[in-house]
Amino acid sequence: MSRRKKLYEGKAKILYEGPEPGTLVAHFKDDATAFNAEKHDVLEGKGVLNNRISEFLMVHIAQMGIPTHFIRRLNMREQLIHEVEIIPLEVICRNISTGSICKRLGLTDGERLPRPIVEFCLKNDELGDPVVAEEHIAAFNWAGPQEVEDMISMTLRVNDFLSGIFAAVGIRLVDFKLEFGRQYDGDMVRTILADEISPDSCRLWDIVSGKKLDKDRFRKDLGGVTDAYAEVARRLGVMKDQPNLKVISNGDAE
Repeated sequence: MSRRKKLYEGKAKILYEGPEPGTLVAHFKDDATAFNAEKHDVLEGKGVLNNRISEFLMVHIAQMGIPTHFIRRLNMREQLIHEVEIIPLEVICRNISTGSICKRLGLTDGERLPRPIVEFCLKNDELGDPVVAEEHIAAFNWAGPQEVEDMISMTLRVNDFLSGIFAAVGIRLVDFKLEFGRQYDGDMVRTILADEISPDSCRLWDIVSGKKLDKDRFRKDLGGVTDAYAEVARRLGVMKDQPNLKVISNGDAE
C-alpha cells in the first residue's frame, strides 16, 4: 500500500488511490474514537473485524438491489470501493430509544419506538454532528429532494434487512448510521450507499442478556470491545477462517 498515494485519513479508515480510475482502496484502522475523537485508543484487530463484517453486509445489501460503493475485499484490512462524492449528511435510523434521542426527547432508554425513525445529522465534528431537518438540507443545498427521498427509502430497506439478519443470530438492531455518496457516470449521477456498516456504526444488543456488542463498549468504558465485535462476526459466520479470535460468552450480562 505504501506505493499508492494516500488521499485521505479519517478516524477509522485511510483512503488510497485505487488501481483503476474511479476506484479507491479503503484501509480499516484499529483506531477507536468517540465523542468526536476526544476519546481515542488503538484496539488490535478492530479494523480486521470491521472490514469483514462490513463486506458481508454490503454484499447482501447489494443483492437486494441497493447500490453500494463496495466492489470487493482485497485482504483482511482493505477493500476496493467506488469513488464517490460523499453527501455531507449522516442518516440515522432508530428502532429503540437510547443515546442522544433520549436526552433530546425525554424518552426512556431501551424503549421500542412506535416505528423506525430516520434522522439526518450534518457531518461536522466541530459542531458535534447536529441533527438537521429536511428544511435545512434544502435551504443549504446539502442534498437535493430526490437524494433525500432516495436516502430515506434505502435506509428503511437496509433497516428491514439488518433487523432480520441480526435477529436471526440473537442480536437486536437498536440503531445505526449510514452515509451516502454521489456516483458520477458522465452526465448521470446516482445516490449510492457508502462508508461502512459495522459495530462502529450500529448499536447491537444481545436479545437475551441485553449485552452491548458495539462501540458503546468503548464509549462507556465497558471493556471487551474487540471481543464483542468478534462475537458479532462469529454469529454472522464471517470469521470462520480466524479461529484464534476471542469471543465473549453468550451468557454474560451487564
